[in-house]
This record gives sequence, structure tokens and C-alpha cells, in this order.
Amino acid sequence: MTLRLIHVGLGGWGRDWETNALPRVPMVDRVAVVDSDPTTLAKAREEFDLGERECFTDLATALATVEADAVLITAPLAAHVPLALEALAAGRHVLLEKPFAPTVAEAQQAVKAANAAGRVLMVSQNYRFHPAARTAARLVADRHLGLVGSVNVDFRKWANDAPPGTRRHYKLRHPLLFDMAIHHFDLMRMVLGQEPVRVFTQITDPPWSNFVEEAAAVLTITFDRGTVVSYRGSWVSTAEPTTWSGAWSLECEDGELFWTGRGDGPVGSVRGDVVRIRRRPRPGTDQAVQEELVPLTELEYVGRAGVLVAFAEAVATGTEPETSGRRNLPSLALAEAAARSAESGRPEPVERFPAS
Repeated sequence: MTLRLIHVGLGGWGRDWETNALPRVPMVDRVAVVDSDPTTLAKAREEFDLGERECFTDLATALATVEADAVLITAPLAAHVPLALEALAAGRHVLLEKPFAPTVAEAQQAVKAANAAGRVLMVSQNYRFHPAARTAARLVADRHLGLVGSVNVDFRKWANDAPPGTRRHYKLRHPLLFDMAIHHFDLMRMVLGQEPVRVFTQITDPPWSNFVEEAAAVLTITFDRGTVVSYRGSWVSTAEPTTWSGAWSLECEDGELFWTGRGDGPVGSVRGDVVRIRRRPRPGTDQAVQEELVPLTELEYVGRAGVLVAFAEAVATGTEPETSGRRNLPSLALAEAAARSAESGRPEPVERFPAS
């Protein structure tokens, strides 16, 4: 069964969905597009050879005109929840770009509406759908190296070339925490199988940052079974860049688990996905340190294609997806608490939610 989608939000990232995500999933058919800006809509219409009857400037008209099962929302963050509520009220399933919402309170409104409507509400946490992340999560769950003690995560990119004030990204609210680290926060939850309880954020912006708010920060995150994650993230790093998933080192009872993923290869590739373990020598032996590459979990659909397939399957089967709106609340709550800590200069508690 084909899932018919209305796609809302055709800015740069929305057009990337049109180019690199939607065409890769045969069980999804985008039947209409929506953008409130006529110029943006016209540009997308020309770029993707869309017919006039496929293009709308508001979601309400599209919902009333086109036969569709679901709505994909890649509009700006402030519009996420209003658009989701509109789609859910019309009986459509909803897939949202991350971050879910500006606040946990707004996200909970959408979760409540989805429950009332009996519809799927899912957040696109696409970094989960990569082989290295899946492999690392499996090794931790299986206690392949015993219990996890501490974790170090580094994310380094350079996104600072344009002059001050010339990039939308420079003006975002908490651009590191909400726009990028939300991926890593969600991966922490998946890989560790734990939930965050406390976070302390220190902003570490260098003098050359062109961002209005934090572009670099160091976080200490405590999880509910005692694991502590040290996270360093930067949009303005002059050091060697990491992959988009970051560089992860998990110190375990019997050695180290290192992984990294989502490199800069072609869309759909797994270039840059690596999982490596380093076993410590057994006490009282002359055994050398053992290092080995771990075979990666095979995925038919990677990244946003994996998200779309999971969404289509959830709609078809009526099952709750792993990144449903409800299940994504702790990831958003961690980002929100990290932002509070950055502003207060103190450790902040992370809101807790009932277990799945």
C-alpha cells in the first residue's frame, strides 16, 4: 500500500527532502506540496516540475483538495506544532522534522492531539537510521564489553564562513543545542538505553563565532542508571571535523567501544560508519590489547529514507514508531534543559516521562 503525503515547507531543507529522501522510498507518494511563501512555492514548482494542482499556499486548502493519508512537515520550527495540530484534526498522520517543537509543553499538545485522533505522530530523528548507531546500540544492549561506565562524544564542524548577520543559521535560538545536538541527545538515549536526568551546559564560544547564541558548548549529562556523558559540540571548530553523528567513546567494563557515523558521502551511503572495540587485557596475563572492527548492522534504507519507511510501516500496521512524538519527548526535554542550564549557569533537571 502506498502512503500518500502532503509535504509542507519547501525551504532549503524541504527541497532537499524532495531531492534526496522522498524519491528513494517507493511506498511513499508525495501528492501535493505547501509553502506559504509564493516565491518559494514557485521556485519549487519549477525545480521539481510540479503541476498547478499539486501546489498550495496553505495546508487547509491542500487537505480539502487532495486525497492524502499523511502530512510531512519540514517548515520552520515555530510552525511545527500548529501545522501538526491542523493535520491531525483533519485525520491525517504526521511526520515532523526535528526538533519536534520549540518547547516540551507544545510537543505534548501535539502528542495529546495524536492520541485523541488515533493517528501516528512521528519525529524524523534520522541519525538513528544508520548502521553504526544501530550496531553500537546492539553491542551495549548485549553487554558485549560489560556495563557502560562513562561516555565521551565529540562533534566538530566549521559553519562560520559567511559574514555576521548573513545566514539564517546564525540567528537561530540555541543553534547548537536545538538544531544539531538534538540528534546526539537522541542517539545517547538509543545507544545507552537510558534516559537523561540532569545536565550542565557551559558555553564555549570562541571570539571568532558569527553566531548570535551558542555555537560551541561542553555538556555533562547524567543518565538514570548512572552513566555520565561528556559532550563537546561546536559549529565553529578549527580542529579536524567529525562525522555528523560525532565521535563516540564508551568506556565499558571490558574495554572501549568506539563508533562514528553519517559521513559526508553520497545520500544513502554508509561512508564514515565505523564501529571498533578495544578489549583490555585480562588481569594477570600477558595478553595484548585486542582491537577489532565490528561488522555493521545491515540496513536496506538509511537516514531519512529509513525514517520514511518506518513511518509508512507504522501507519500501515497501527504500531507506535520508535521515534513517535511521545517517545521523542525525552530527547526534546534534554535539549530544553541544556538550554536552561546554558542560561542559568547551573545544572538543570531533565523532565521525566512515563516509560513506554
